[in-house]
Amino acid sequence: MGPYGFGAVPGGSTSLAASKQQSEIDGQLAGAGYRVRLSELPRVAQRLERLENVIGNAPSGVSQLASDAVVHSNPSDLASWVDSLLYELSPLAPGSESCSTTSQPLPPPPLYSDPYYSGCSSSLNQTAIDRETWTDQIVTQQQSQLPLTAVADVEEDSGIRLVHMLMTCAEAVQRGQLALAGSLIGEMKALLLTRVNADCGIGKVAGYFIDALSRRLYEPHQGGAYFTGVGFEHEILYHHFYEGCPYLKFAHFTANQAILEAFEGYDCVHVIDFSLMHGLQWPPLIQALALRPGGPPLLRLTGVGPPSPDGRDSLREVGLKLADLARSVNVRFDFRGIAAIRLEDVKPWMLQVNPKDAVAVNSIMQLHRLLYPSADGGSCLDSILKWIHNLNPKIVTVIEQDANHNSPKFLDRFTEALYYYSTMFDSLEACQLQPEKALAEMYIQREICNIMCCEGSARVERHEPLSKWRARLGRAGFKPLHLGSNAFKQASMLLTLFSAEGYCVEETEGCLTLGWHSRPLIAASAWQAEPHTITASNPNVV
Repeated sequence: MGPYGFGAVPGGSTSLAASKQQSEIDGQLAGAGYRVRLSELPRVAQRLERLENVIGNAPSGVSQLASDAVVHSNPSDLASWVDSLLYELSPLAPGSESCSTTSQPLPPPPLYSDPYYSGCSSSLNQTAIDRETWTDQIVTQQQSQLPLTAVADVEEDSGIRLVHMLMTCAEAVQRGQLALAGSLIGEMKALLLTRVNADCGIGKVAGYFIDALSRRLYEPHQGGAYFTGVGFEHEILYHHFYEGCPYLKFAHFTANQAILEAFEGYDCVHVIDFSLMHGLQWPPLIQALALRPGGPPLLRLTGVGPPSPDGRDSLREVGLKLADLARSVNVRFDFRGIAAIRLEDVKPWMLQVNPKDAVAVNSIMQLHRLLYPSADGGSCLDSILKWIHNLNPKIVTVIEQDANHNSPKFLDRFTEALYYYSTMFDSLEACQLQPEKALAEMYIQREICNIMCCEGSARVERHEPLSKWRARLGRAGFKPLHLGSNAFKQASMLLTLFSAEGYCVEETEGCLTLGWHSRPLIAASAWQAEPHTITASNPNVV
């Protein structure tokens, strides 16, 4: 394959002769100092024609700008040179459209040597073969439903080139070659403006990753403080992500079914929710407990959430609404809110667990936020799991992204995240609720920015695959509980509410995953503390 993932086309002697002639002309062009192939000249001609129209329709003074661009840019790289001029001049032309991004506009891309035109470095060659196959998968899944027209073919080719440039830019960031990374960002923004549709498919995904790379280069301190995923605004986006796609609904329904089964036969039950988030998860559980044969139990709910920015006690407000619902269905209910910005700030004595209660600990996409290294070389998660274990819960429900975004190497994180979120955005195209869809994308964009922009304790989106969670929870003294057929049926029924056929629920060794086509995206598992490791004296219960 060539550098843009194109394969060779078999043919007879005529094709070989034509190929030889093309190679000779390509060599003559290269000898004359032009980094362009014969096959690219028709496209370059189209871009030149568009450039002529832009300059002709632009206001006065643009001619001098074009003249300056000719002097300071490199005309030997014809395709990139024309795209750069279009990138600069298009916003100045009357009626022209520009692509908006959340980051500050970059200056014109400076001169650099594109490794995919002038030959890859040895380290790039090392990963080129795997990257081409992987790139084809991303672009194919994003472009598979486009009509087979010439325009779609050109856009798909440009999409493949865009993915390659993203990978090259990420590698430059990892090496500390910030000037090269900045140049590539400018080139990619020009490509989004001129050749790739940034409103859907790979263009939309690439736009978010280009924005994240820009923030890492130009706003490293602001990005870390802004995209940590806590606070009231994050809760609002979380709510729209809940409404816009089935992932959080799957998490809530699956966890609730497992908790309901674990509470069977107990008169006093206590749920500890590590992320209350407006209490969206708990009305169905309250209603299910109300219908339990023999009557409902006493339900205690402890919810952890961030303090309100305006001084209101928002946790108490959520508790009052849930209490009203419980009263209406004759369920005895007790609520306790714990305001904490970080989960590691919660101490077990705050939970006020009664040793006679059946306890459930519920974590919806929260434990991965504790995987950053601690001072003793471990992770904050280790201490949290220890005191959870000492509570002797009947069940611990863990819902996490089934992804590998916790590598210490930036390029590995970038590669995994690009593949994962390409699939996630592809699934969001099935969302029929446009306002929720737009805000759900903002929620995902914050995850991407945290993975790409932040390091150390500020990088909280440290998603890991289900296999690693199995191993980690097993080492911490928990044994897996099989999510039964009822949980599978609940999840499958949930998907009937969404018209898209691409969502799928799979059962894997007692765990459930929700994915898009063949790619699992969210994993649900349930656990119980091993009884032989529980200490006789438990300081975490009252």
